[in-house]
This record gives sequence, C-alpha cells and structure tokens, in this order.
Amino acid sequence: MGSVLVFGASGQLGQCLAYVAQARGTAGLVFLPEAQANILHLEGLAGLFAQHQPAYVINCAAYTAVDKAEDELDLARKINCDGVGNLARLCGEYGTVLIQISTDFVFAGTGNQPLTETDETAPISAYGLTKLEGEQVIPSLTERYFTLRTSWLYSEFAGNFVKTMQKLGRERDELRVIWDQVGTPTYAIDLAGVILGIIESGSTAYGLYHYSNEGLTSWYDFATAIFELSGIAVKTTPIRTSEYPTKATRPPFSVMDKTKIKATLGVAIPHWRESLKVCVERLAAVQ
Repeated sequence: MGSVLVFGASGQLGQCLAYVAQARGTAGLVFLPEAQANILHLEGLAGLFAQHQPAYVINCAAYTAVDKAEDELDLARKINCDGVGNLARLCGEYGTVLIQISTDFVFAGTGNQPLTETDETAPISAYGLTKLEGEQVIPSLTERYFTLRTSWLYSEFAGNFVKTMQKLGRERDELRVIWDQVGTPTYAIDLAGVILGIIESGSTAYGLYHYSNEGLTSWYDFATAIFELSGIAVKTTPIRTSEYPTKATRPPFSVMDKTKIKATLGVAIPHWRESLKVCVERLAAVQ
C-alpha cells in the first residue's frame, strides 16, 4: 500500500485517525494540518501529490461552523466544494482513491424513516448545501472515491457535544436541551476505524455510503446518557427547537440507514450507547 495523505489532520476526525492508526500499528499515513496543506491552494496540493504519490487521500478538512456558514456561504462553499474539487481532480490524475467525509445535513429531515443513500437530498442550511455540493463535484473528476456521510460526531478529541455537556453539567444546576431533533451520535474513533478498514481491505466498491453508530436518539436523551455515564447530577429539561433559535435550521430527523455499508463493505457497527460508554471511560482516564 502506498502512502495515505490525511488533510485537515488537526481536527477531531484527523486526531482520531492518528489515534486509531497508532493503536492498530497502521503505517504510511501522512497527517497534514491546515497550516501545512490548504485544500484551496491547488499548486501546493499538486506538490504534495507529486512528492508522496498517495494511494489514498482522506479529506477531513471542512468548514463545519453550521450557524456561521449562514453568513459566510462563499467561504463555506470554497472549503466544502471547491477544496474538495481540487483534491478530487488530483486524485483522478494520480489514480488515488479519495475518501471524503460528508454529513446528514444534506437532508431536510422532514420524514420519519431512516435515510438511504438514494433518498432525495434537500439541505436546509448553508452548511448542508455546501457539503452536498462537495459530494456532487467528485464523480465528474474521479471514479475512485468513497464518500461517507456521518452524523453527530464526538470523541475525546477537539470540541464536541459530549465534552461540552460534561463541562456544563459540572458547572450548572440545570440544563435545557432540545428533544425534537432526532439522529444518531457517532463516535469518531469508530468512524476512523471504518476508514482505515476500507483502506486495509483494498475495496473497489466505490461510491456513497452512510455511516453512524446504530440506534437513534434526541439531543436531550443523548445529554441524559452522557450525564448518567459520567456520574454527573444535573437537572435536564427537554425543550423544543423553537425555544432555542439558531441562525441555521437543523434537520429534525436525520437518522441514516447503514444497510449498504454493512452489506457491501462488511462493516460491523456498535450501538451509540456502547460507543458513548467507551468514550466517557477514556475521558475519565485522562481527566
């Protein structure tokens, strides 16, 4: 296997990939933080491809500030679409396999059934729109790609909902958490393992896949589980989305169907509570 370039390596998923690669003894990964490898600079990217001749590229670089994107659509589009296009173009030229990370926010989330890869996309936020545009630019530039849509990422690394809830739960007597948005939390360590598994398998079943942990929950029930597993006693009150207005609209139901990735790539997926327990235990060990 040739080298694997990881773009956006300083973010949450990039750090999880480094952790899992080290734990598994996976060699050949080159971690490129944004300061070293800007996906908007095509000339610099071309130099990296020429230097490393990568067999795979994992793109963890993204504009993920969901609310800010409403005011910064052009910047979000540059990173989430144009930058992805730059990587896809070079992957096509070099015969490199691109692994792109996308999101459940490409859906409107107005239904109540798990969403498949063939369901209609209809993003209701600038962030979701630009991530969908990034998905759509890839197939015209390379046939060798895996696009993985995921949701509600958390881990021991970087800022995320689990760490925020633990902090607030220890600081406050009461928290109000939204209960009418339903989805699936995804342990980024699990996602990192799936990504490395795809590379190690050498699969050529290219295309679009959904990956999150199993099960479904609301943000309120997710927060309650975090407090239970963390031993944090805080009163938690469920509220409607309308009681906590945000600039960007979130999909109310974004549970994704994982049948395709399980059947095609043989991926085993743990339930979200099992993975949350692992994460909380690891956080406790380092605190």
